Amino acid sequence: MNLSEKYRAKRYTDLVGQEKAIRDVKEFIQNFPKRRALILFGPAGTGKTSLALAVSRECQFDVLELNSSDLRNRQKLEEILKPAIMQKSLFGNQGKIILMDEVDGVTGTDIGGIPELVRLMNMTTFPIIMTCNDVWQSKLAPVRQKSKLVEMKQLKLGDIIGLLLKIAEKEKLNKSPLFLKKIAIKSQGDMRAAINDLESYSEIDDLDVDIEEKREIQESIFNILRRLFKERGDFLDLFDSSNLSLDQILLWIEENIPKEYKNETLARAYYALGQADVFRGRIYKNQSWRFLVYQNAFQSAGISYAKDFPLSGFTRYEKPKRIFKIWMNNQKIAKKKSIAMKYAKFVHCSSKRIMRDFNFLRPVLNKAEVQKELKMSEEEIEYLRK
Repeated sequence: MNLSEKYRAKRYTDLVGQEKAIRDVKEFIQNFPKRRALILFGPAGTGKTSLALAVSRECQFDVLELNSSDLRNRQKLEEILKPAIMQKSLFGNQGKIILMDEVDGVTGTDIGGIPELVRLMNMTTFPIIMTCNDVWQSKLAPVRQKSKLVEMKQLKLGDIIGLLLKIAEKEKLNKSPLFLKKIAIKSQGDMRAAINDLESYSEIDDLDVDIEEKREIQESIFNILRRLFKERGDFLDLFDSSNLSLDQILLWIEENIPKEYKNETLARAYYALGQADVFRGRIYKNQSWRFLVYQNAFQSAGISYAKDFPLSGFTRYEKPKRIFKIWMNNQKIAKKKSIAMKYAKFVHCSSKRIMRDFNFLRPVLNKAEVQKELKMSEEEIEYLRK
């Protein structure tokens, strides 16, 4: 048995950093069938499956565990899930929990998968607990509406180090606290990954291993926006896991602020965003990159603390329209820029000046010999004729 399975949380008390999630799951079980299904969502390695299994043990319920391959389409749901929600526990009156792991994989290529899942959720006589990493996918909207949502928070560095120290002691692994800290940092909040790394390095001397400081994780912009708008926190490192630049993220925030903020909170949020844009301007104008920390602070913590309390429920975030408008404008002037650059090189002046005087130069540029000399394309010639 590998270490991650051996040290999987067996009881509520074994789960670290998830006190609110534990309370919410207990409440769900106690109030069943007020809500018939619950979704545990959050980053990998935070204990979603472990919590569901711990619930079944604490309640002395049977657990029927299904994974994504069992639930990938409508036919599989009909064959496997339908009998499960109707049949009694193997031990008579004892309760049962149906655990559906990685519910993100339900639909596969079958468009009837999600509707069938929702239909069966309405029929179930037993609590259904589902797990997934990203609950905000559009395909899961019908399932979200019928389920209680419980978020598993990303684990803190200290929690991961503490468990690694305990495992190293029990397994008699001669690992220094500094080495375990490096493993914890690399895991980026993924407890399972940290334990797996510890096991893989267990037979190797600390000095012979060069551990990278971080795993390469790219977080969805939609998940970043959800955390920014729906949670409270400093969030100074919130954008580190995105492959988008701060400038691109600023446009996403600008587009979606009105969906989450109203009245005074809307004004405060736009003020914070405006301050971020001021520092952004100073960075580009004066190359004062020391202001980047201020842009990031206003853009993250400033936006987060603008709200009195987060709006509950799901919000559909949209791509920034300004990006599309900029793209459309660039498409319109692309040919003009191309012509200006060719002519500027020919007459030895700046393309900026040619762009400024373009309308005055149009009669010259329309001459066939000039077009031939500049090797204009048919599209550029057509542009000049308009």
